[in-house]
Amino acid sequence: MHPHLLSPVQAGSLTLPNRVVMAPLTRSRASQPGDVPSSMNAEYYAQRAGAGLIVSEATQISQQGQGYAWTPGIYTDAQEAGWKLVTDAVHARGGRIAAQLWHVGRISHPLLQADGAAPVAPSALIAEGAKCFVVQPDGTPANVPTALPRALETAEISGIVSEYAQAAARADRAGFDMVEVHAANGYLLQQFLSTNSNLRTDGYGGSLENRARIVLEAVDAVIAVLGTGRVGVRLSPHFAAHGIADAEAEASALYLAREFSRRGIAYLHIAEPDWAGGPKLTDAFRRELREQFTGMLIFCGGYSAAQAEALIASGLADAVAFGRPYLANPDLVERFRAGATLNQPDPATFYGGGAHGYLDYPALKQAA
Repeated sequence: MHPHLLSPVQAGSLTLPNRVVMAPLTRSRASQPGDVPSSMNAEYYAQRAGAGLIVSEATQISQQGQGYAWTPGIYTDAQEAGWKLVTDAVHARGGRIAAQLWHVGRISHPLLQADGAAPVAPSALIAEGAKCFVVQPDGTPANVPTALPRALETAEISGIVSEYAQAAARADRAGFDMVEVHAANGYLLQQFLSTNSNLRTDGYGGSLENRARIVLEAVDAVIAVLGTGRVGVRLSPHFAAHGIADAEAEASALYLAREFSRRGIAYLHIAEPDWAGGPKLTDAFRRELREQFTGMLIFCGGYSAAQAEALIASGLADAVAFGRPYLANPDLVERFRAGATLNQPDPATFYGGGAHGYLDYPALKQAA
C-alpha cells in the first residue's frame, strides 16, 4: 500500500527510509524556567521515529525570536543539552531529525522580550489580527494581540543572521541530522519577504531580491556551519494569516527556489495555505517549483496518505509532511502501511500541559 510514499528517498546527505515527514508542530511543553527540552519531549519525538524525517517544533534562535510561552529555544547551553536528550532518543529508535530554526519577528509581545522591549520587524507595522501566547504578570497564560514592533536598524540584521549560524552550531552539537530554516507562516523571514510587511528603503527592502536578502543570508550562514547537504528551508507562498498579504508570493518563492538550487540545499518544504485561508496552490505553480528547485521537494497541507501517494507518483513532490495526524498517531508510517484507521487528535491538548494528549496516544500494537 502507498508504494511511492513508503519508498526511500535521498535528502541531501541523508537517506530517508520513507517519504513521510513529520511536520513541525508547536506543543508549548518545554520545561521551565529556560524553555529547555526535557525527557518528556525526548519520549514524544522518539515515539515518532518511524517518520522518514522528523522536523522539530519551531525553536527560537534567541529570546528576541520568541512569540509563544513555553516553546523551546536553542540559544543556551541548557537548551542545547535538552535537545541532545531528544536527538539521542530519536536515534536510539532509528530515526532522523531536523531542527527548525525560528525567529517570530513581530508575532510577539513585550512580556516575552528581554526587559519588556518591543518586538522587532522589518517595518514598524502591527500584525493585524495576530495573537501570541504569553504568561501574564499574575502568572496566568493568555493569548493576547501582538504588540507594535520597532523596525530593525540595518546594522542589527547581521546580528540576527549570526544567531542563525550560532543556532545551527548548537543543533549540530546537540546531534540533529539537519536544520530547517523557518521562512514561512508570517514570522520574521516571511515578514521581510512580503510586500505588505516590508516597507524598508535600505538594501533589505524594495525589490524582490532585496526583500529576500535576509533569507539567503540566514541560509548561507547555516550552510557555512553544516554544509549544503544538511540544510532545508520552509516557505509558505500565499500564507494569509499574521497580517501577511504578499503581492509577489509566487515570484518570491520561485526566485528563492532558484537560489536554493544554486546553493544545493537538501530540501525545500512548502507549507500550503490551507488552514491560513490563502488561495490553494495550483499544479502549474508546483510544476514551476519543481523546475526551479533541484533538491527534495516536500509539500505539507492536510494530505491523506492516498493524496500524498498520488502527489509523489505525479512527480510534483518527493515527500509529503503530515502535521495533525502525527499529534495522535506516533506510528503513522505503520498505520499507512497497514491501511489502519487513524486516532483523532484532541485539540484541547495541543498546546501546553503534560503527558496527556502528548505521550498517551496508542500505537497500533497497543490498540490491538
